[in-house]
Amino acid sequence: MPRAGLDTAAVVAAGADLADEVGAGRPTMAMLAERLGVRTPSLYKHVAGQEDLNRRIAALAMSEAGEAVGTAVQGRAGRDALAAAARAFRTYVVDHPGRYGTTIGMEPAGPEDPLAAGSRRVLEPLLAVLRGYDLPETDETHALRMLRSLFHGFATLESAGGFQWSTDIDESFEWLIDFVDRGLRSG
Repeated sequence: MPRAGLDTAAVVAAGADLADEVGAGRPTMAMLAERLGVRTPSLYKHVAGQEDLNRRIAALAMSEAGEAVGTAVQGRAGRDALAAAARAFRTYVVDHPGRYGTTIGMEPAGPEDPLAAGSRRVLEPLLAVLRGYDLPETDETHALRMLRSLFHGFATLESAGGFQWSTDIDESFEWLIDFVDRGLRSG
């Protein structure tokens, strides 16, 4: 019988927290069991194994990131919406590097996969931002990929300590936002 108070959501949340502490791909089922005060076999009542746990953490991360970006852009348009989305995404990734790191290379198993739903939660507010720029519909997918790549790349590099030059990182990030805004406005 599963331990009282322990359910799949609690196991995944604890796994996500552990990933943030030790890095994506590093938490093991044994580490998680120790954190939760149970024996490792007890976790299999809630997740099918390490791959299932990682997939669930990735889905949680995408959902949380999407929630942060969606909340940030509400009631905003143009550069203001772009900047709010960029900052929210960056903050999420920097604050949760382990759980966000599980999303890298993780592909949804199909349209009903919670990872696909989480990914949509990130992409929908970004699409809303782009629609404020009056781009041709044929350019939306390209622009969406660009935004996601820029935001993901910058935040992932930052969270990994990849910016070693003396120039202020926040200044570089604002420069990136301004550059993208100018490009999107010019069509």
